[in-house]
Amino acid sequence: METLVQVAQLLLALSILVGIHEGGHMVAAKMFGMKVEKFFIGFPPTLFSFKKGETEYGLGAIPLGGFVKISGMIDESMDKEQMAQPPQPWEFRSKPAWQRLIVMLGGIIVNVVAGVIAMIILTYNVGDEYIPSTYVKENGVQAFKYGEQFGFQNGDKILNINGEDYERFSDVTDPAIFLDSDAYYTVERNGQQVKITVPDGALDLMSKEKTFKQEFLYPRIPFVVAYPEDEEYQQNSNAKRVGILQGDKIEKVGDQYINYWDQMKPALAQFAGGVAAVRVERNGESFDFEVPINKDTTMGIMVGSMLSEEFIRNEYSFGEATAKGTADAFNLVIVNARAMGKMFSGDLSARSLSGPIGIVNLFPKAWDWNQFWYTTAFISMILAFMNLLPIPALDGGHVMFLLYEMISGKAPSDKFLENAQKVGMIILLALMVFVFGNDILKLFGI
Repeated sequence: METLVQVAQLLLALSILVGIHEGGHMVAAKMFGMKVEKFFIGFPPTLFSFKKGETEYGLGAIPLGGFVKISGMIDESMDKEQMAQPPQPWEFRSKPAWQRLIVMLGGIIVNVVAGVIAMIILTYNVGDEYIPSTYVKENGVQAFKYGEQFGFQNGDKILNINGEDYERFSDVTDPAIFLDSDAYYTVERNGQQVKITVPDGALDLMSKEKTFKQEFLYPRIPFVVAYPEDEEYQQNSNAKRVGILQGDKIEKVGDQYINYWDQMKPALAQFAGGVAAVRVERNGESFDFEVPINKDTTMGIMVGSMLSEEFIRNEYSFGEATAKGTADAFNLVIVNARAMGKMFSGDLSARSLSGPIGIVNLFPKAWDWNQFWYTTAFISMILAFMNLLPIPALDGGHVMFLLYEMISGKAPSDKFLENAQKVGMIILLALMVFVFGNDILKLFGI
């Protein structure tokens, strides 16, 4: 069911984004008097269509794209019969190069505008909340699987990143860090400063492992007792039976003082299968209990985080949201452009590319409109960037040839453009096969 919710969100997002992208081309074309023959969301076979004026509007059965067919334009339809006829005044090829350029940029422009507007509205309506760096510098982090691989230890206090101060804990896991050469963290460990260098292949690891952020680092959590609502769990809880209550703060296990969650399991390990003296703090008073410890070093409690008290929440005026939302939207493109540069230089594996299956995982498993619009805005900005790449068959390929025409004063021949379109389509098909293959391999953990 969760996967169906994610797929439904992806299909809705793609329908919206493809619709406005192709709509950008169509509106620009009609503005300059070009004939638009078809406007479709999805690819054939056709589910339904209707004609209004000179344009046929329709929905295709394959919901992973869309197209707009403009008369007199060499595109994926490869309509050679029409191109063999004399140019007509309403055709794309009959219009000045600057008008054709605007038509080709129309889809990219509306995707950028849509992404920016969505980010501005989200920033204004939702604001943001974060764990401040001051908390991490005072309490340190807990290192999980990948954090330990990097060289972090529980309790490390991250002082700076690449020698620069940071504002919020989320900056610690910002992908942009892993794009920098010789990136490093400076931490305080046992009163001394330690430099932790980001290892080679960190970005590959981050892009390949879906659980990277959850298994990297997290601020240390004060240990407060919690119980799940499951009555059977509570009945079998040793801690519950001896009188430890939800909300109690664990102070001590045996002779070891407890401040954070990561200290609890090692403290209990020495009492596995036996009984531990446990002291808790409750409403300013201390209480001592003798608690049987299971052989798996548990005593039937969960950690109840008080970390939410440390969160800082920001709300923004519309002017502030406009500036921040715009910057955040373009930062998404900048990070991905840098990652692509790393890919071409060989510093980042092409295995990090994801197709539709990988993109599904960007959406939450339960429907959340705020997260849906954030992810849709992200895809919109990336769609604009990818379409601008100078590959024939993409908008960027058409833009490249039009700029050549405007600078040189000489348009490439129709034959050349037809062959370039074929090459571009082969490149895109090969890329689609590659990213689908990537997605499938990642599903099987390969």
